[in-house]
Amino acid sequence: MTPLVPVVSGSCTRLFACFLRLGTPQAGPLQLHTGASCAAKNHYEVLVLGGGSGGITMAARMKRKVGAENVAVVEPSEKHFYQPIWTLVGAGAKQLSSSGRPTASVIPSGVEWIKARVVELSPDKNCIHTDNGKEISYKYLIIALGIQLHYEKIKGLPEGFDHPKIGSNYSVKTVEKTWKALQDFKEGNAIFTFPNTPVKCAGAPQKIMYLSEAYFRKTGKRPKANIIFNTSLGAIFGVKKYADALLEIIQERNITVNYKQNLIEVRADKQEAVFENLGKPGETQVISYEMLHVTPPMGPPDVIKTSPVADAAGWVDVNKETLQHKRYPNVFAIGDCTNLPTSKTAAAVAAQSGILDRTISLIMKNQTPVKKYDGYTSCPLVTGYNRVILAEFDYNGQPLETFPFDQSKERLSMYLMKADFMPFLYWNMMLRGYWGGPAFLRKLFHLGMS
Repeated sequence: MTPLVPVVSGSCTRLFACFLRLGTPQAGPLQLHTGASCAAKNHYEVLVLGGGSGGITMAARMKRKVGAENVAVVEPSEKHFYQPIWTLVGAGAKQLSSSGRPTASVIPSGVEWIKARVVELSPDKNCIHTDNGKEISYKYLIIALGIQLHYEKIKGLPEGFDHPKIGSNYSVKTVEKTWKALQDFKEGNAIFTFPNTPVKCAGAPQKIMYLSEAYFRKTGKRPKANIIFNTSLGAIFGVKKYADALLEIIQERNITVNYKQNLIEVRADKQEAVFENLGKPGETQVISYEMLHVTPPMGPPDVIKTSPVADAAGWVDVNKETLQHKRYPNVFAIGDCTNLPTSKTAAAVAAQSGILDRTISLIMKNQTPVKKYDGYTSCPLVTGYNRVILAEFDYNGQPLETFPFDQSKERLSMYLMKADFMPFLYWNMMLRGYWGGPAFLRKLFHLGMS
């Protein structure tokens, strides 16, 4: 795959990186994890379920707290991906290869990697079971199992991805199909969808829409492209400040937005998408497409839904301020698998990791957690190949902006941060447990004000 836009890197990124290290413990050199694929023992002081962003980050933090030999990560995948960059991969602005690294290289040195899948949680017995028949017990459990994609809940998928003209930035298997569909577009409808479920990175379904529109303009295809965003939601974005800015862009670029429209079927052989009208039950509409980007329905992992740690909807039931489980005091959770009422993003995971670190520290000392998570999350809304609106907000949907300027404006600087600096921050600081979000920067830039 040949990227449309070359990787941008330079002294500004390195300077910003050095600045962020001020007042932050220095991360050591990246060390390759060489642990065995099976657990060397069956009990750990801290057991982490999941080797994604939340799991690796917390494993690094717990290693410093209790020692590497007392921490284990249960994760079946051989490769770890920085998924936020897939928005740019789907638009040809980044290579897919830049988004992944071997799991062994990101698990903290000395921490045990249990290469297996969790099949049962038994919090009443302080143990879990894996798909290779192992029972592993723990003193403290951190659940970081992410979110499950459900392409199969859309009739005609995932087999529809075998056809051209259709892609999805939410899977490593389909993200490059988005770029292929974009390149192959000739004329007609380019449709982008948003499902009737919680999703990770709720801005991503429309980011690829803006990038596609920009690509059509660059390649002279825009006059022949009818761009449609069919969303199951009733608004373009959940925070009014950013929603207003996005609606202006949508109007300027002549993009059609249809609300309360949920994708229920893809007829890939006919290049047709079927939508249900959530406002009028029973009413459906069939739309032909020249390009289709699918955001799949999502939900909690099956192993959580069937476990005692789940709430009624199947998510891990945690205190929204401390991330401690509401019924099991030695169980904690972070990220997409939780029922925290905030957007499911890597930025949210970073902020949660700092809070959870402090929560567990106090619980280990038989003290009451005092540091409270405010719901901070961030969504860099990519609106073109060199522009981003950086949305940051809290539990109440109120802007919680880091920089001392209006972040609802499209900016090149925010695009460079999204495309180049954030991946650097992720691999070199967050996964090593040295990045807990930009709260300290916000205070600095706003002269100590919260």
